[in-house]
Amino acid sequence: MPTIQSVSVCIARVPLDNPVTFSTRTVTAREYCLVRIQSSDGHEGLGYCYAVNTSGRLLAVAVTDLLAPLLVGKESLRVEGLWREMYQEALLQGRAGAAVRALSAIDIALWDLNARSVGLPLFQFLGANVQDRVPAYASGGYYLPGKTPQKLGEEMAGHVRDGFTAVKMKVGRLSPRDEEARVAASREAIGPDVRLMLDANNAWADLPTAMSYMERLEPYRPYWIEEPFSPDDIDNHARLARATRVTVATGEIEAGRWRFKALLESGAAGLLQTDATVCGGITEWRRIAATAASYGISVSPHAWHDVHVHLVASTPNATYAEYMPDDHIVNFRRLIDRQLTAQGGDLLLHQSPGLGFGFDADALARYGVVYPGEMDRWLVIR
Repeated sequence: MPTIQSVSVCIARVPLDNPVTFSTRTVTAREYCLVRIQSSDGHEGLGYCYAVNTSGRLLAVAVTDLLAPLLVGKESLRVEGLWREMYQEALLQGRAGAAVRALSAIDIALWDLNARSVGLPLFQFLGANVQDRVPAYASGGYYLPGKTPQKLGEEMAGHVRDGFTAVKMKVGRLSPRDEEARVAASREAIGPDVRLMLDANNAWADLPTAMSYMERLEPYRPYWIEEPFSPDDIDNHARLARATRVTVATGEIEAGRWRFKALLESGAAGLLQTDATVCGGITEWRRIAATAASYGISVSPHAWHDVHVHLVASTPNATYAEYMPDDHIVNFRRLIDRQLTAQGGDLLLHQSPGLGFGFDADALARYGVVYPGEMDRWLVIR
């Protein structure tokens, strides 16, 4: 039985070419926590999670000081047991946030390692629901200087010309009137039959504010409204879900099956956007998706299509993978050596073992961070 020989972690900082503003924050860089797990039989698995701007080191320390020492010498196929032990060790440091994101990256790497060790693509190792492609929606519509409603509409229409039948844009930063103009221009540009998703990024503080927007936006038939409130404000998610005919979607920065169960029990979400790099890895993501299925709720995971295509492909109640057609905002693709192909609004599945990509050595030489007192970008626990 193969055992874990080492766990390595590297923080890669990839600046955005142009800083971008959401409804509630400005992003100047993405920091990625990259994990490699090597086994005694010579196989290697990869995982990652992400931070924004300057907080990646928190994730690296959680790997090296908290979680990785639990793994060395253990059987790599004992994924459930290792997850439980890591989660138990992290209880006092945080049942969400940096500790669980680090656990997520390690868990993804374990699944990747085990799939590669038997020569199967990850989605097949997990139990495939489909074999060749998964539906995707094109995600964009960010706030940038000089981007008028008409230019936003042109951006959305470009995704439709590329074959996508569902697109997503940001809302919530501007006034209700100005947001209506943006949504109206997008709907006019894409036509009546393309699904239009709206992402508010926790923009609104209370139900009256949210409704002042939704009453203006509902006539344009959005497919969902995403993260209307703080993720902790489950009550207002539930109130909005009762007050609008638009599906409320949330969960992208939520961790642990228990919080998702609370969302489901309260009727706060008609669709979950569970993110495997945030919620506790592939192990926890599958538990959450199965729980959602028992409520008749579908899952459309947040971002990170290179991992999530495998989960969508192996989960009957998963609908879409989120796909950013360029690398301006979500620039993880600059760190890997193989990209997914979009075709006719779908993402084609890699057929090679595991996740189907590797970390690009040249990119890590450029973006990998060497912290003061360290000799290498990679910190190794043996």
